[in-house]
Amino acid sequence: MKKDPHHQFAGIIPARYASSRFPGKPLVMIGNKPMIQRVYELALETLNLVYVATDDVRIFDAVSSFGGKAIMTSPDHLSGTDRCAEAVSIVKRDTGTLVDIVINIQGDEPFIKSEQINLLMECFDDETVEIATLIRKAEPGEDIFNPNQPKVILNSAGDAIYFSRAAIPFIRNAEKNEWSRKHDFYKHIGLYAYRTETLKKITLLPRSKLEMSESLEQNRWIENGYRIRTAVTLWESIGIDTPEDLEKAKILLKHFM
Repeated sequence: MKKDPHHQFAGIIPARYASSRFPGKPLVMIGNKPMIQRVYELALETLNLVYVATDDVRIFDAVSSFGGKAIMTSPDHLSGTDRCAEAVSIVKRDTGTLVDIVINIQGDEPFIKSEQINLLMECFDDETVEIATLIRKAEPGEDIFNPNQPKVILNSAGDAIYFSRAAIPFIRNAEKNEWSRKHDFYKHIGLYAYRTETLKKITLLPRSKLEMSESLEQNRWIENGYRIRTAVTLWESIGIDTPEDLEKAKILLKHFM
């Protein structure tokens, strides 16, 4: 169900055609729809404004063909965050729409849930929140050592202190296979929301040492004094990074139909 928020939210889905592991990924078919259409339609269930931000005319045309809104952006962006910043500026320039808060929706996660978007939106009921993201509590015994699944530690307010590809914190005097039973570990779910003015500012920051060390851009924001509020979701992120992931997604789709 769509909310009637006092903020103007917009969902932006960054989508590149080029990908070293999976070229053309946004346009692969899952069931009878391209992946980008599935993500777009799921986002539209929660948000009144949704745009795909791309650098490729093939994706632009595909989105237009199913009646979606697409924006052409620069091919030079290093991250989806940068692409979102340009896209929201184009929305303001071309439509006059003033977007208060941007939700950055991963274009390769065709099973995103409305509850997850709503969790992010609710973070901004607190007027001090500048950036928000989702996390999930690891189950006891779950693998917390996969470097492709970043972990995060929090302060008492629920703001992120640090993101790492390592399992953090280190649990002293315990075997590693017992860590997730000794402490609450949180995995990062890569869905972000930012106040528009904050989004513009963080994209102007130079890359930081912690960002480059972990290859996690959110550490740049923390290193420069920005707070990232977290909300806990029960749902795991299901991203499609490789052709093998696509085959798994096709099987999973049967459970969503």
